[in-house]
Formats: sequence, structure tokens, C-alpha cells
Amino acid sequence: MIADLLLAAAIAAVATGSVLARRAFTAVALFIAYGLLLSLAWVRLAAPDVAMTEAAIGAGLSGVLLLGAVRRLGPHADAPANLPPGLLLTALIGIGCAGVAAALGAAILWLPEPAPTLAPQVAAALPTTGLGNAVTGVLMSFRGLDTLLEAAVVVLAVIAVWSLAPDGGWGSAPGARQPVVGRGPLSLLARMLPPIGIVVAAHILWVGADAPGGKFQAAAILAAMWLLPWLAGLATPPRIAAPWLRMAVVAGPVLFIVVGLAGAAVEGAFLAYPPGWAKPLIKSIEVVLTASIAVALALLVMGPPEPDAPR
Repeated sequence: MIADLLLAAAIAAVATGSVLARRAFTAVALFIAYGLLLSLAWVRLAAPDVAMTEAAIGAGLSGVLLLGAVRRLGPHADAPANLPPGLLLTALIGIGCAGVAAALGAAILWLPEPAPTLAPQVAAALPTTGLGNAVTGVLMSFRGLDTLLEAAVVVLAVIAVWSLAPDGGWGSAPGARQPVVGRGPLSLLARMLPPIGIVVAAHILWVGADAPGGKFQAAAILAAMWLLPWLAGLATPPRIAAPWLRMAVVAGPVLFIVVGLAGAAVEGAFLAYPPGWAKPLIKSIEVVLTASIAVALALLVMGPPEPDAPR
């Protein structure tokens, strides 16, 4: 109980510090710490799948993207020291936040008793998927459309980042040319971690059908294993004009849609799986989705193509 209270207090304190920070780098650093603390909170709530996703995507990838944005903004990232928010604006923000918190609390406290839920129906139908992990079963079967849209959002994010390419940069390799790091921790990690990380990602993806894990967590690890050699200057990303790279980004969502349409034709409902085929189809989708999401996440971190990037 005491540990949970301390964790809750730490989460509130770090979140407050991230909001009040005047320097962009400080705000991002506190945001990353906030995500890691949230991961611990999800572990305490017995939700390891959510905890891994929060650590990989919420704190890890989002933190890296925000740090990249701070670097690109340069001196414009920090709030002007001579323009603090006025008292009225501060009060309005506080009232708005308090109103949202009160509305959420009221919505929870005013739920009927017992609260409406579809959990019994889902639990009864879960064995038909052949999946032992309820999270994977819900995300790929009962909330399959939501998962498909999440994968599509990642593709749209890559397109949005590529659209920021400066004149003369379209079609070249993403990101700026990274100097070769011949020694030091980064060089060592870039050479040693990728083989291990790939095996760990494959394990997390495979066990996700019956235990905590899955495609998003595995994809985040695979993306990191590609980014390490890139940051060390040991690997050159392909040109965004390469057809295979574009196909890799969209292959997962496309396969998801194809399987969904096949379900509509065979079973009469989009993303409905034929009896006995649910698990192999879901695993096939997850394998391809993992590769697509990993490539997309790495490309997001690398950023838009640069004119001086290697072609």
C-alpha cells in the first residue's frame, strides 16, 4: 500500500514537473520518466502487456521522437523567459484540468452497480480464437478494427514525416548522415545488441499469443535494433523511393485488410475468422504487422529525407 502511494505521488510529481518545465529538454526528460513510472503502475495493476507497451511506445519511442523535435527546433524549443503565462491563463488552465478530472471521477463513481461489461461474453468466446492471451484475443478479434486503425495511423505518420522533406530531399535516404562512431558505448552496443534484440523481439512476438507480449512491443525492439547501427554510422538507411521499403511499411495493414475482407466474404462480417483458422490467421497478421510497424517506427525516428543524405 505504501509503495503504491509513493508511486502515485511520484507519477503526479513528475507529470506536474513536465507541464511546468520551461526548458523543452527538461520537459521531455520528465515525460520519459513519467512513462516509465506509468509502466510500473501498470505492473502493479497486473497488466504486463500494457506495461510493456507503455515502456516501449509511450516512454521509449515517444521520448526519442520528442528529443528529436527538440534538437530540430534548436533555440526555438524553449519557452521565452520574458513571457510567462499570465495569471488568468494559468487559472483557466487549472480550472479546465480540474473540470476534466472531476468529470472522469464522476463518470466512474456514477456507474451503475454492477457496472456494464461485456467481459463474460468475451471470456466465453475467447477459446474459439485458440489464443491463451486474452489481450491478444481482444485486440485481434473483438477489437480488430481498432487495431487495424492503429496500424494505419503509423503509416499515415510516416507519410506525414516524409512530407516534411526539404527541397531536393524527396526520394533520398531518411534522416541526416550520421558520423561513424568507431569506439565508445554507442559503437559497442550497435555491434552487440542487434542480434540479441532480434531474438528477444521474435520471442516476445511468438509468446504474445499465450502470454504477455505481442506485435507492438516486438516492433519497438526491432526498430531500436535498426536505429542503434544507424546512430553509430554503421548502417545506411535505404532511400524512401525504394519500392520494397514502401511495401514494408504498408504490408501489415494491407494483409490485415485482406484478411478482414476475406472474413466478410466467407463469414459475413469484416475481420471474422473461419472456425479453426483464427489463430494461424492472427499470427500471420501479427508477424507481418510487426515488420511493418518496426520499419515505420524506425523511419519516424530517422525523420524526413535530407538533401545531403546518401542516395
